[in-house]
Amino acid sequence: MKKLSVLIRQLTDQFSTRKGFTLIELLIVITIIATLAVTVFVALNPAQRIKDAKDARRTSDIDSILTAIHQAIVDNKGSVPSNLPANPGAGNPPNERQLGTGDATVAAGCGTAIATNGCNTPTLTACADLMTGTINVSKYLKTMPIDPSGGTTYTAVKTGYSVARDANDIITITACNKEGTGANIQASR
Repeated sequence: MKKLSVLIRQLTDQFSTRKGFTLIELLIVITIIATLAVTVFVALNPAQRIKDAKDARRTSDIDSILTAIHQAIVDNKGSVPSNLPANPGAGNPPNERQLGTGDATVAAGCGTAIATNGCNTPTLTACADLMTGTINVSKYLKTMPIDPSGGTTYTAVKTGYSVARDANDIITITACNKEGTGANIQASR
């Protein structure tokens, strides 16, 4: 029993004389914490999370616009909003226009040629303003959604979304500024 008490006293004395951590111990702990922090940061990938959030907002905006258009059609006994692109007729490509308040007098869409209308044009002309006109969607949307990229590129004049109408009166809304590569974000009804 005496040997055990001597051993306990020696261990207690050894640990009680030690006042802190050595430099090596501190460096090892800091290295481990830094490695874990980097691993977690890379695993979470905040840049990708931001892109995913913007694309989710675009998907939601597209659904809201399509729902508003179809509510207007139902409430007006099948009449489409007055500023919606015209039905192109059988065998023709869909008429597409950028959503916004740009000049609606240019017949080719948001540009000067059908090949560059809708999402693919940098000009502001010939946009479809669905918030005005005799039949409009202002009753169903407080404001027309604007692409989450925002900035000076997308404003009320040009929202970053386009609307297309094909020969069968199927309406397609497309997000013009999808994050990353891959297919455009769009929905049709």
